[in-house]
Amino acid sequence: MRATPLAVTALAATFLLTACGSDKGGDGGDSGKDGDACRIGSLGVEVGPAGVAPAAGDTGDVPVSLTNQSGPCTLNGFAGIALHAGNESATVAPTDGAKSEKLTLAKGDSLTFTVTYVRGGAAGAKSLAVKTLHISMPGADDEQTFPWSYGPVALKGSEPDASVGPFTHAGD
Repeated sequence: MRATPLAVTALAATFLLTACGSDKGGDGGDSGKDGDACRIGSLGVEVGPAGVAPAAGDTGDVPVSLTNQSGPCTLNGFAGIALHAGNESATVAPTDGAKSEKLTLAKGDSLTFTVTYVRGGAAGAKSLAVKTLHISMPGADDEQTFPWSYGPVALKGSEPDASVGPFTHAGD
């Protein structure tokens, strides 16, 4: 009977895949076990208020505050930041020389990080007319989108003149 070995193989594969936790949230749920990567869907997120760059060439800072609203989880790396302008998008690199550290967050713990950018001109090939900011956590595959109201971002070559800083506990 051929159906039995195929059914057993499929069932074994299902158990194997569901038993394999990963640093991308493993069970797909929003509550993390100690050591699981923090998922942005399990965090309260506040973007801003920003120190807006008022004119082209000026530098602005956009603080992002996070509060863990689920069980313990871990951050190991930098926040994933992408700037979207219509059908164009650009990934923001970590701040030069910045070092990340592995942080474990208990329910209710808060932290921040900052996106620093150089404001671009009104239009043209040397700036990206950013409309949305996409944020993800290291080791997790979900993201949240927030409006970007801080003006165009200057480009260095084809990359945004922007960086993302390390996570720091709120109040540090």
